[in-house]
This record gives sequence, structure tokens and C-alpha cells, in this order.
Amino acid sequence: MNDTRTADALVIFGITGDLAHKMTFRSLYRLERRGLLRVPIIGAAVEDWTLEQLIDRARESITSAGEKLDEKVFKRFARRLSFVGGAAQEDFYDRLATALADHPHPAYYLEIPPALFESVIGGLSRKGLLADGQRVVVEKPFGHDLDSARALAADLHKYIEEAQLFRIDHFLAKMALREILYLRFANTMLEPVWNRNHIAAVQINMFESFGVEDRGSFYDPVGALRDVVVNHLLQVLAAAAMEPPAGGDATTLQDAKYAVLRSMRDADPAHYVRGQYVGYTKVKGVAKGSETETYTALKLEIDNWRWAGVPFFIRAGKEMSTTATEIRLIFRDPPRVPFIPAGVGEPEPAQLVFKLDPATGVQVLLDAHRADARDGRGTLALAAELASQGGEDPTPYEVLLEAALAGDASLFTRQDSVEESWRVLQPLLNHPPAVHRYKRGSAGPSAADVLTAEIGGWRGPWIDAP
Repeated sequence: MNDTRTADALVIFGITGDLAHKMTFRSLYRLERRGLLRVPIIGAAVEDWTLEQLIDRARESITSAGEKLDEKVFKRFARRLSFVGGAAQEDFYDRLATALADHPHPAYYLEIPPALFESVIGGLSRKGLLADGQRVVVEKPFGHDLDSARALAADLHKYIEEAQLFRIDHFLAKMALREILYLRFANTMLEPVWNRNHIAAVQINMFESFGVEDRGSFYDPVGALRDVVVNHLLQVLAAAAMEPPAGGDATTLQDAKYAVLRSMRDADPAHYVRGQYVGYTKVKGVAKGSETETYTALKLEIDNWRWAGVPFFIRAGKEMSTTATEIRLIFRDPPRVPFIPAGVGEPEPAQLVFKLDPATGVQVLLDAHRADARDGRGTLALAAELASQGGEDPTPYEVLLEAALAGDASLFTRQDSVEESWRVLQPLLNHPPAVHRYKRGSAGPSAADVLTAEIGGWRGPWIDAP
């Protein structure tokens, strides 16, 4: 059972690092601006920074992220900040305990490599700083395969219970992902057709128009499958395919997503295509002759009553033609319509598209009579971007930090789902096919086209604003 007591402080390990610079300071500042940040922020790092250095770093991080700084808001935020340096020193946890003397129930956020998780959590535990069910928030990766994911969890479970461990996957906090659940279960026109009787296939696209850039040394041992599929995109799939949850509590929602992953067959390497964009091996930090994939396309199947026989296709890559992430439901072909003249081709099946990035949107594609079409028929697109229909939600890290402080585990990943995700994809790691080269700015290697030949090819992504 999750402890839903609100944390009375937030301790951030690795606050001098890149993630804090790009995401954390900005997200905390936005929470402060919205009046939702009510606790002190204690930074922890190996470096011995002064408080002034930390405040300067926060200011620069917020403005470089594109936020317009409100000085009154920033002053309130700066007053919350303090710093405990020398994390590698023997007396570090004593000094941290002193800083937390008036805050017995903090949340700890580990923005550090997973190799350091056990050391930090062990240090907190030995000092008694985890004895009251305090939450620990950690960043991916959660292992690099099934065995290492289990080993990492076993190391952490020496000191804390699973309910104390909040694993961040920022895709779970995206507005569109929650919109999928809401639209599906709140509208009777959608849920009755959300099954194998009406849906022919589901396709998930994650296109990035940029490359590895300066992350070569990190990315090369990882690759696209580990970087975005085993975590982000399988979570998207699970959210779209889950059964109607019996409640809104974290355990019920996590159980529903776990049930989807548990029902999935092991992925088949015969339905897996790997690609690498031309020029990748020249990136600094990439090994000479590297065969790491920057593109991945695969077919997955769910063996349950709702989805049996419906293929789920995932396609993700860097240096693609655009930047867009979406999930696309492709409906079954209609029966032949007698009044449509012969020889004009079969109707394109209806599609329902949820766009997650770069903006949030919903699109319905229907075959319709079109006066501007030569044969009188074409695709009718009914689309809306949510920014124009009530506005965009807060950024994912705002949502996650607020949830971690409140003890809401529904937006975090549980260990059983982590293990099932690795189990599904482990055959692809054990038996990876050869890498196909593809041009920058393309849709990836043509070898991936065979995967979706049974449904008429890949669709999307949706890139045009309505």
C-alpha cells in the first residue's frame, strides 16, 4: 500500500547535473508560480557549491529553458533552496540528517546514474532517513535487460519496500496519454469499438528529427530499443490497451497496465528491423564500426480476449523526417459499399490518432465524399489540438514532481511492469538482426515496410496542425 502522506521536503541528489539543469529547476519554478510548491528544496551533490552558486544555477537553468522569469516568483523559489555538498565524504549523511531535522518525511529524488542508487539508498537507510516510509524517486534506465532489472530491484529492496520506490517515466505524465484513457472510458461511442472486432491494427510512431548529437558515449551502449521502446513506448501501448480500471487509485491503474504487459507474447526477432542513420559512427563517443540501432521497428501481440489477433506496430528513430510521437488505431475495412462506383479503389480504413508530441492532439480520419476529389471520395480529417481546446497541461516533470511529493504513484512504473517489459523484448536483445543504414531526414530503412504490409503499410505520423 502506497503512503500518501505529503512530503515535507524534497532532497535532490545530483542537483548540479544535466537533468536538473534542463528539467528540474524549470519544473519546480513552474510549480512555485502556480502556488503548488510548499516545501523546502535541499540539493545534494559531490561538488561543494555555495548556496549562491546553486541559486545562480537555478536562475540560468530556468531562463535557458525559455521561461520568462518573474522576479517575485523566483525570490520565493530561491528562499526554498539549500545545499549539502560533499556527497562522497564520510560525514555527508550526518550533515544531511541535520538539514532534515525539522522535516521528518522528505521525498528523495535521485537524478544520478543507476549504478549509484544502492550506495545512496543504503546511506540514507543506515542513517535512519528511510525508516518512516519516505519515498525515493529514481530515473531510468531500470536495468539494461531482464536479469539486470531484477538485480537492481533486489539491491534496492534490501533497504526499501517496493511501495516506497517511484520510477520516473515522463511519458506517463504527458497530457495525451491521460487523454487517451479519459476519451476512451468517458465516451460510449469509443469503448464499444476499442477491441479486435473493430480494430485491425495499432501503430505507435516516435520520430525525432535530431540525432544523438553530444550523447554518443551514453547512447552507443544503449540504442533505440532500450532508450525509448522498453520504457516509454511500451507504457503508451499498455495505457491504450488496458481494460477499464475498477478504480482510480494507483494500485488499480498499475494493475491494469501490468495485465496488458503480462498478456503480451515474447517479441519475435523475425518481426524486428534495426536501422542506423548514415553518419552515426562519426559522432563523438560512438565506437568505431558500431552496430547500435538508432531506429527500431517491431511487431508485438497481446494474447487476451480484447486484442487477440490485432498486431501492434512500434516504429522509433532518430534523424527522421520530422519530430512527432503518436498512437494510431487503424479500424477494419468496411464491407463493399454498392453505391460507390467500381474501379475507384477500396476505402481507406478509418483511423483514430492521439498525438503526444510536439503538441497534444486528437484526430479522426474518415473516408468521405469529397467534391475536390477526382472520383468523388477521399479522406476527411476531423482534428483538434488541445492547446486550442482548453489549453495544454503542465509539463511532464511538473506533474511527476507534484505527484511524488503528494505520494500519488499512479504515474510511476512498478517493478512487475518493468520486468514484463524486459521479458517481452529480451528475445530481440538476444538475437538482434543486422542493422540497415538509412538517410537522415527519411522515414527510416525501407526494410521495415515488410512489417506492416499486412495492413497496407505504415501510416503517419500526423504532423500538420488542423
